[in-house]
Amino acid sequence: MLEGLPPHAPTHVLRLRTDEVRARALTELLGEVFDPAETAVAAFESEDGRTWLLEAYFASEPDEEAIRELARPSVGDDVDAATFSTLAGADWVRASLDGLKPVRVWRFVVHGAHDRAAVRPNDVAIEIEAALAFGTGHHGTTSGCLAALAAELKRGRPRRVLDVGTGTGILAFAAARALRSRVVAGDIDPIAIEVARGNARLNRVAPHLALYVAPGVRHRLANRTRGFDLVMANILARPLARLAPALARVLAPGGRLILSGLLDRDVAGIVAAYRTQGLALRSRSSREGWATLVLARGGAGPRPLFGSRL
Repeated sequence: MLEGLPPHAPTHVLRLRTDEVRARALTELLGEVFDPAETAVAAFESEDGRTWLLEAYFASEPDEEAIRELARPSVGDDVDAATFSTLAGADWVRASLDGLKPVRVWRFVVHGAHDRAAVRPNDVAIEIEAALAFGTGHHGTTSGCLAALAAELKRGRPRRVLDVGTGTGILAFAAARALRSRVVAGDIDPIAIEVARGNARLNRVAPHLALYVAPGVRHRLANRTRGFDLVMANILARPLARLAPALARVLAPGGRLILSGLLDRDVAGIVAAYRTQGLALRSRSSREGWATLVLARGGAGPRPLFGSRL
């Protein structure tokens, strides 16, 4: 799980091992206290299946004692074992994938090079290597979006797909490989797009990817009124709320919108924000405390399949 947007050039990292409840509490607290453009906080289950590793990345040197005192009410004495260290570029590369295990949803399997043997003949495999982009440790949001994408592919074949906040490119690659058609994907972070471009070559989907660097849909590739049959955005609650008018505008009639990066407590507010744009909730799932929503225009009744032309 992730709170905050990854800083472009993190210099320091806090690492702390604790239990799941405390890790979630501290992730939320640090996400609220610090500027999301300067700090990213991630927590994921350790290999032992019992402890959780929390990592907070900072764009400048943090006040260690102040952070320990801030964290103590949430994690207790576990904070005394927290470590602070400087972060070289190679460390950030490695850290971005430390929490990645193979993720299997429907025919999709997301894996690292060391897990190629887990790929089956009929899988839609997505290989993600070490990268300067964040977004492979919070599996509840990634797997939730992949499950929602799989469900939409069973309904029909969207001809025009947009992935907003693509990060390492997982969702865009999954759509491109399953559909064997063009997918538009963007991110506010140029480093993320650089990484996504490299991952696209690795996964042999580069010819099917149109990548852009811009916030939201503020780019000619994405800024197309009613231009997409399927729009995916796996980011965070606050940016998703701000993006409601823009995402609703680029969604075609009969199209579907997949949203994630939401804590369960965020769902009501996000549903309300998109309802004002004429979009209604069609389905909701929850994994590891993180919600994935599928929305479409109109009420709760059946809607046309993909493929409407304007």
